[in-house]
Amino acid sequence: MIEVLRAGALTTVQDQGRPGFAHLGVPRSGALDPAALRLANRLVGNPEAAAGLEITLTGCALRVTRAVCVAVTGADVEVRIDHPVSSAGRSAGGRVMDVGRPLSLAAGAVLRIGRARAGLRNWLAVSGGIDVPPVLGSRATDTLSGLGPPPVRDGDRLPLGRPVGHPAPVDLTVVPPVPDELRLTLRLGPRHDWFTPAALELLLGTAYTVSPVGNRVGARLTGAALARAVTAELPSEGLVLGAVQVPADGQPLIFLADHPTTGGYPVVGVVADVTPLAQARPGTTVRFHGPQR
Repeated sequence: MIEVLRAGALTTVQDQGRPGFAHLGVPRSGALDPAALRLANRLVGNPEAAAGLEITLTGCALRVTRAVCVAVTGADVEVRIDHPVSSAGRSAGGRVMDVGRPLSLAAGAVLRIGRARAGLRNWLAVSGGIDVPPVLGSRATDTLSGLGPPPVRDGDRLPLGRPVGHPAPVDLTVVPPVPDELRLTLRLGPRHDWFTPAALELLLGTAYTVSPVGNRVGARLTGAALARAVTAELPSEGLVLGAVQVPADGQPLIFLADHPTTGGYPVVGVVADVTPLAQARPGTTVRFHGPQR
């Protein structure tokens, strides 16, 4: 088991999600940066599809009840291991470790992941994986539909699976820096013709800012409002990961892993890769550009 001493602002169980069920109204969910979770799993010897924890901004504190290997990837944080007290009543003290390397914890040790110094989210893998019951083939928490386990709370006990591999023989992996400005490739459509030419020029020619009002469902942006050329009501249409929907206020909203499968506002375009938004704090600058030809 993992005993949750402090869950933090938002900690959820995530894996590679449950794609392929949009026709049933089920979002894909899964880690907001799938590659970061796959790396953490490889570092501890897990299959890449194993479930881990996605930790948002304020970190968490966990106690393990058996000897395990763990790895933390993602944002720049302090990772501290507090060793258990021995039978003689003595503690071996604590040590500060690095993000991006396999770490061994004895039974009873406490893992403390601090507040993100840069970026927004971390991913934690534990040897054996988080072994909560799967729903539609995935253990991921879906914050929109409620599928999968609920968000992690103080006092929760999370079961661990049986380890199947050995930790990776590496000392450290490179943690990429978090940029102050994101450049996202945007392919226009399917409803870009519902917006004025001037609005499309603004979308591709001005900077937007990540709003504080955002979550795993979507990243809201603030900036130049996009005026519509067509003001009629739009019947609900299918939505995909990275869809840029424009509500009535004209401010773009980029859908992330827990996005709904349908929506009634026009989608002006689709972002090719949304993973940089996993680390985008409020205030981060976002610029869109068209595909390179």
